[in-house]
Amino acid sequence: MPEVVVFAVEGRTAQQKKNLMKAITDAVAEHFTVDPAGVVVQIVEAPRDSKSKGGVPYSER
Repeated sequence: MPEVVVFAVEGRTAQQKKNLMKAITDAVAEHFTVDPAGVVVQIVEAPRDSKSKGGVPYSER
């Protein structure tokens, strides 16, 4: 079954992550015509000081 991995900087609430995982599951199930129970969604969070954009750590933004 389909698996989706989301990479993000830490800081979202549990409810925000739950809502995102549900929305992704629904979209994959609809567009791939699969059972939602078989869709795996994982959020991989990075500490703000361990990720940067343009050479500037997110902890300094």
